[in-house]
Amino acid sequence: MTDAPPLTPSEAVELLLAGNQRFVSGTPEHPNQDAARRAQTASGQRPFAVLFGCSDSRLAAEVIFDRGLGDLFVVRTAGHVAGPEVLGSIEYGVSVLECPLVVVLGHDSCGAVAATRAALTDGVAATGYVRDVIERVTPSVLAARAAGLTQDDDIIAEHIRHTVDLLLDRSRVLADQVTAGQTAVVGLSYRLADGSARLVTTRGLPAEAAAPGPGA
Repeated sequence: MTDAPPLTPSEAVELLLAGNQRFVSGTPEHPNQDAARRAQTASGQRPFAVLFGCSDSRLAAEVIFDRGLGDLFVVRTAGHVAGPEVLGSIEYGVSVLECPLVVVLGHDSCGAVAATRAALTDGVAATGYVRDVIERVTPSVLAARAAGLTQDDDIIAEHIRHTVDLLLDRSRVLADQVTAGQTAVVGLSYRLADGSARLVTTRGLPAEAAAPGPGA
């Protein structure tokens, strides 16, 4: 790996969102996807962000953020629900790999959120381990209802905010990194139709870097 100085949390956010803008505009650069990068990363990795996103097949992180090998440490679950394995993976990313950024990536038309809303409305319990996913999304949907939110985008944003808060509440390692200014946590909402990712919430970023993007 290179000896370039590590990115600051603000620089990491800018790098990630710049890649998304290229993806949206149809001008991707496909960085770090060649044989030289493969050889460079064979002996170790130095990703600049932990990306914790939904497992939805339309949210391929390296594609929608126009990144390549060794750039992102990706953790994905249905509805970006967080259990011990997720928390451990994120802590590994920030404490061992020294990632300056953790991203929670949600999206519109999320099946896990839709299933949770249906379960709460109709009272029909899911079967198998899908029930566990729904139970973990339920607090977000209930919080959105309590706030009077009814639109899909608003409920998705609430779930993203809830996940960011949960990570910081449950992981002392991550919370300490944010307090020390070494890591920031941001929540992004991805729009399937146009491919854009907008800021929903931030923790640990200076005010100018935490400004919502277009359409927020």
